[in-house]
Amino acid sequence: MTLPQQASPAPASEPAHGPALFPEVPGPLICKTADIFDADSVRAEIDAFAATSPDNAALRAETVRILRATKDKGRAAIADAFAEQPFAARPLTRSYTYMTDGLVTMALYVARTYLHPMNNPTSGERIALIAVGGYGRGEMAPYSDVDLLFLTPYKITAWAESVIESMLYILWDLKLKVGHASRTIKDCIRMGGEDYTIRTALLEHRFLDGHAPLAKELDERLNAELFSDTGRDFIEAKLAERDNRHKKQGQRYMVEPNVKEGKGGLRDLQSLFWIAKYIHGVQDAAELVPLGVFRPEEFETFVQAEDFLWAVRAHMHLATGRPTEQLTFDLQVEVAERMGYRDQAGRRGVEIFMQQYFREATAVGDLTRIFLTKLEATHVRNEPLLERLFRRKPRVRDGFSIVNGRLAIADPDTFFTDKTNILRLFQEGLRTGLLIHPDAMRHIQANLDLIDDGMRNSKEAQKIFLDILLKHGNPERGLRRMNELGVLAAFIPEFEPIVAMMQFNMYHSYTVDEHTIQCIKNLAEIERGELTEPLPIASRILADGVNRRVLYVALMLHDIGKGRPEDHSILGSHIARKVAPRLGLKKAEAETVEWLVRYHLLMSDMAQKRDIADPRTVRDFAKAVKSVERLDLLTVLTVCDIRGVGPDTWNNWKAALIRALYRQTRRAMEEGMEDLNRENRGTEAKQTLRAALPDWPKSALKVETGRHYPPYWQGLHVTAHVDFAEMLRELEDNGDTSEIKIRMHPDEDRDATRACFVMEDHPGIFSRLAGALALVGANVVDARSYTTKDGYVTGAFWIQDGDGSPYEASRLPRLTQMIHKTLKGEVVARDALKTRDKIKKREKAFNVPTHITFDNDGSDIYTIIEVDTRDRPGLLYDLARSLAGLNVYIANAVIATYGEQVVDTFYVKDMFGLKYYSASKQKSLEAKLRKAISEGAERAEDNR
Repeated sequence: MTLPQQASPAPASEPAHGPALFPEVPGPLICKTADIFDADSVRAEIDAFAATSPDNAALRAETVRILRATKDKGRAAIADAFAEQPFAARPLTRSYTYMTDGLVTMALYVARTYLHPMNNPTSGERIALIAVGGYGRGEMAPYSDVDLLFLTPYKITAWAESVIESMLYILWDLKLKVGHASRTIKDCIRMGGEDYTIRTALLEHRFLDGHAPLAKELDERLNAELFSDTGRDFIEAKLAERDNRHKKQGQRYMVEPNVKEGKGGLRDLQSLFWIAKYIHGVQDAAELVPLGVFRPEEFETFVQAEDFLWAVRAHMHLATGRPTEQLTFDLQVEVAERMGYRDQAGRRGVEIFMQQYFREATAVGDLTRIFLTKLEATHVRNEPLLERLFRRKPRVRDGFSIVNGRLAIADPDTFFTDKTNILRLFQEGLRTGLLIHPDAMRHIQANLDLIDDGMRNSKEAQKIFLDILLKHGNPERGLRRMNELGVLAAFIPEFEPIVAMMQFNMYHSYTVDEHTIQCIKNLAEIERGELTEPLPIASRILADGVNRRVLYVALMLHDIGKGRPEDHSILGSHIARKVAPRLGLKKAEAETVEWLVRYHLLMSDMAQKRDIADPRTVRDFAKAVKSVERLDLLTVLTVCDIRGVGPDTWNNWKAALIRALYRQTRRAMEEGMEDLNRENRGTEAKQTLRAALPDWPKSALKVETGRHYPPYWQGLHVTAHVDFAEMLRELEDNGDTSEIKIRMHPDEDRDATRACFVMEDHPGIFSRLAGALALVGANVVDARSYTTKDGYVTGAFWIQDGDGSPYEASRLPRLTQMIHKTLKGEVVARDALKTRDKIKKREKAFNVPTHITFDNDGSDIYTIIEVDTRDRPGLLYDLARSLAGLNVYIANAVIATYGEQVVDTFYVKDMFGLKYYSASKQKSLEAKLRKAISEGAERAEDNR
């Protein structure tokens, strides 16, 4: 399938202008004017009713009825035409403007002619109706605000107040969202001088109806008294406004962008046009081409991006029936379908759509940067003289110059005779710290075809690219600019498919290319010593020294295989095998890069999806890694990869898991695999417990250290051992073995609360604990359950609240009380959870297939069942209850959550203490688990 064509809509079958009653809207509309708003017919109907009914209230009610029916008919006609022409954004915005003009001017006609007639108005009883802002510009989305200015010559009169009030009531009854102001010309000039928002709105005013000479006077006086000689101030204000908006909305690579206000969105294009209109007096962006502001091809890019973004915004409004600006996950699916994007080659249509969105947003960024930087150089105030005198001006190499404080190309004709100068521009930018001049960016984009195989394979180009990655301490700055200008994809063609590629899930916050750059940014920050405290192991590894060429290139290529049907790690390793040598790496280095790309998820999966307290987990991981050198490289790469997923993805829990796996693996590699023996670890743990309980009698310590099986000693920290020892002793001292003991402590090192339970052992205890925790709304992130030799169960669950944080200490007593009630049977978790299962609307857009696997090699004692499916409340309880119903003993569970996806891993054995080797038993277990998932999903759907 090819991308939907952005064909021009068929011209309307009649001239695209309205009757004399209201102003002409230039350009073709999306359908016939009579279908949008038939002004003559509407006015005739209102006039006929007015002739027979002198009652103002009845006339106003009838006017609203007529206009509402006309509005509904017009909106339906526009929406139907847009469904047939889903990219016809400009005709759509003009059509809504045309319809709104009809409604607004008709309301004024009724108010002036019938409700408040004035046969001989004085000079002060004049009114001009003016559209401002986006409505004034003639660009309206389906649910845009209607911004109006009621202009009067002097202080507003009682007659004008009555006309305005009656008109507004009509518009409000039509459910239009009206923004309005009543001002004199003097007010407009004064308030526009004080407030740049008002000034911007006035910049785009458009006369609708009323006293035309008054509107003309406003136009003349605004140009003479407000807009002239204030261009510099206006540009500074708009640049500051843009920066604040971007800071608030986030980067354009965020996967749920704000189409209107976000970076690369419509507001950026509008800001560009506002400034152009303010400075050059243009009425259309096309006028910027003969002025030399845009080249013809840049203007084409402007038009394409604007049309695409307006089309997306319009579909969002129509899909939700309200002025929605945030392109959320659920909306992305619907808008993609509306615009004709379909699944292809292992990718969903929504992912193809969002890749196009981000590419258009990047184009907007390029255009606004070119335009605004040029204006900034000529119109924005220079820095103070003293700062310029004392600021040291960097020296640039031959072929470059500094223009307005930015790195420029001295002579384009000679610069491109050496193709590697394209890369040198970014190298020089990093070396000097200078921003690149927009004209230099233009030259680079115009000469991307010079980057051919000869240039890619040249030793000099390889050297420069590695210098950009390794030498200057902030490679992300150079890489991001290279990516935005198309240089990165041209120099590494295999990188092009992942440019602006969205990963359609709730886990990743960035597009694939931006994620890659974020990973490299994290690596540079660790190297600069900025993350020593939160990342002690990665910082120490880099301080001790690793092959930086291998590490940076591996991060550059680790996700390069994404977006195709094959496993991206395997495909990426094949790509890395070809690309790494082309980037100048030696054979051994290239092989290590290939291995790192192939296994870049190995450490993360082992740490988050397996029980790293199980010696077999560490042993298998060590065998796969083979050397301390690879372990060090993979650890740093894993940390950067997880941190590069999103702003809040890395947390203490993941840090603790990665650190533990690294330390245990390194110790096993250096001291021998026998160090992982359970008995050896158990002996150490018992000694640690004795030291932690110095006041206990030897007899009590002997009972405690003798009642647990080996897995208990390796699976828990000494603080948990102390909790369990004290709770078990309390149970026996009280003489009531049926009692349930619960202790909860915030485990800040793991961003979770540790909940420890002690009670008599009985079948299904794990599922009961999971149900109790689910009922109180706790999210389980890890769980371990051990049976003692004398018939008790000791369960440790790490839980988080709904925000993914440890529970506050003040909430723990009530939490404990509620769990007690559930465990005592006062509340049946299964029944109570039926009303709580709910999948959030924005999560329903994702396809999360269920995969269930059985692994009998990953543990010496247990069968490992891995359930990969959609996350939802109560899932762990449903799965555990199904296993308990088949007499499956659950030793522990490891829970890894990736946005809307969760991987629940259970370490289990049957009632005889054996693994599940039988294929028929595995099939039966899988069927039960799938049934539990589907029934829970149905409950969640019913409760939506």
